[in-house]
Amino acid sequence: MSAVAVEHLRVRWAELHQALRVAVAAQARAAAALTRPDLTPFCVTDEQVDALLDRVDAFTEAMTEPASPARADPESEQQLRRLAAARGVTLPLDALATRYGLSRVEQDALLLVAAPELDPGYERVYAYVVDNLNRRAPCVELLVTVLGETPADRLALRRALGAAGRLRRYGLLRAYGEAAAEPARELALGDGVFEYLMGWGGDVGTLGEDPGEVAAAAAPGYLESDRLTRLGQALHAGDVDVVGLWGLTADSQPDAAQALAAAAGRPLRRVGADVLHDLRTAAALDAILWIPTDGRAAQPDEALVRSGVPLCLTGTTPWRPPRLLAARTYAELTIPAPGFPERRAMWSSAFPVLDPEVLTDLAARYRMTGGELRAVASVADADARLSGNGHPITDHVEPAIATVTRGRRSGAVQSIIPRRGLADLVLPEAQLSQIGEIASAFRAWPRIAESWGFARKSATGGVKALFTGEPGTGKTMSAEVVTGMLGLELLKVDLAQVVSKWVGETEKNMEEVFRQAEDSHAVVLFDEADALFGKRGEVKQGTDRYANLEVGYLLQRLEASDGLIILTSNLKENIDPAFTRRFHFVVHFPRPSLAERRRLWQLAFPPEAPLSPDVDVDVLARLDMTGAGIASAARTAALAAADSSSASISMRHVVRGVSRQFQREARLFRPAELGRYAGLLAENGSA
Repeated sequence: MSAVAVEHLRVRWAELHQALRVAVAAQARAAAALTRPDLTPFCVTDEQVDALLDRVDAFTEAMTEPASPARADPESEQQLRRLAAARGVTLPLDALATRYGLSRVEQDALLLVAAPELDPGYERVYAYVVDNLNRRAPCVELLVTVLGETPADRLALRRALGAAGRLRRYGLLRAYGEAAAEPARELALGDGVFEYLMGWGGDVGTLGEDPGEVAAAAAPGYLESDRLTRLGQALHAGDVDVVGLWGLTADSQPDAAQALAAAAGRPLRRVGADVLHDLRTAAALDAILWIPTDGRAAQPDEALVRSGVPLCLTGTTPWRPPRLLAARTYAELTIPAPGFPERRAMWSSAFPVLDPEVLTDLAARYRMTGGELRAVASVADADARLSGNGHPITDHVEPAIATVTRGRRSGAVQSIIPRRGLADLVLPEAQLSQIGEIASAFRAWPRIAESWGFARKSATGGVKALFTGEPGTGKTMSAEVVTGMLGLELLKVDLAQVVSKWVGETEKNMEEVFRQAEDSHAVVLFDEADALFGKRGEVKQGTDRYANLEVGYLLQRLEASDGLIILTSNLKENIDPAFTRRFHFVVHFPRPSLAERRRLWQLAFPPEAPLSPDVDVDVLARLDMTGAGIASAARTAALAAADSSSASISMRHVVRGVSRQFQREARLFRPAELGRYAGLLAENGSA
């Protein structure tokens, strides 16, 4: 690769040598026209003034002439491209030009700046061309002189080599000597560019970066409203120069800004740390400057107030500095979150091959932004291509969703990937039916809320469920099963890290939990939520008032959430009635009956476990134990069998496991409960 790359550069430099010879000859003729060229460094003679006036007159007269047509690539260069293509590679200079959109003259400018790294002789040639031996480094004046055949060409190249041009904007060329005027400013290659051009390796994508560039992307359809289109047209016409787009999440703000820029017919750039530089670049590119305002200082930068560059402001809440609004022409639009029909349209656009029913289900379960959907589509496409099993992309959508949405968490939540289904859940028929209803209701709610108008009749969004019952009766497992039925992630809240004794910290922590759940499109589980959602009490001291404020905040946040939220409590009476009224489902989990305990014992031992035939499930089912207690006793029995090097798990080991579980629950285990196996209890020393 290196040999072909170097040969390509040799061909291109040979052309540039011809251009240098022309520039040198022109400089020689200008010097020869003077009778005393040796005086040029010290003074300007009358003769030289006349010659310079003739030159500038000719230049200004030809400024409006059309630029020279682009030259065709020589056959030798085309042959090298064919050779590289046959080897399955791209010539480095061509790859660089494609990645950053460089014209041929911009490529030539890059090569002239690179030439002194090959041979220092170029420096003296450059000094001769600019008629100043103290200026040996490549500069804007040199490049314009050598590469600009006509005045129009020189003006176009002068603009391309400016701070807003591609070469310097991406950092492929960097300017130094900032005190000098722009034409005399010296230029050097960006880091890694020379090595890449020589074919010595590197990644073309890392050679340059424009921090303010916003990659063009198709905005979701729900953003293409008549009002936004009119605002874009007003920006284009200059009727307004600042537009605020509010009510947007951080992930959806880029799409909204892009939609506005598309309606205005202008490129979009994002503001950075140097506001003045960003304004100048946006002005040079006739672009709209996008400013995300969440967390921004209340007072605007003075440059924003003075400038006339069109601005797009986006944020969750409005940012309206009076000084900015007074100095500029302002209009705004609050953009609601996409409804169910809009979300379905977004899914249909991203995955047109999916079945309509699948699209409806995905739109109900996931409230994704345009950026998230594009990421899901990209991951699913990559998975489909890499799988090599001929499966269509439809088989890879759900795994791609999990890849994009899951893993956004902090120490306050524990992520649970559901692994158990309805077949693993042992409950009375009524409770089992309610568990299925919760999943169905969550899928159906967006449609009836938005398409059927029920959202206007309800103060709460999403689906809220309360599970009550004694510990170990299956509340947490049921939350996992519901989550698995929906194909979502379960976030179990660690109340120890959420509840704080410091005023305001609990609300702050809870807001972070809700935000994580919304970003991850996950189900939230508040296990043993009595401490957080307990009853409000009478205010007898200052801390009581703040505790009641926390409950009030949680009520509001619970109502605002559009997701599925599940609370578990040992006693329903412990939950504040204001919360209870907001639950769509309240499921009580009783202690398991005899038939349910038999089923729980049958499920407690995996099929692979070496269970002895003497294990009497009918006798064990008569013991008053919860599902969690039975599972714990089975694990203890398996450990006891392994510890004693037994080939199987016998009834003796199971009785020992049950005995240990009764001790953990501080309950009395009577031998009579085991019937004919009572002697095994005595053998374990637990009678």
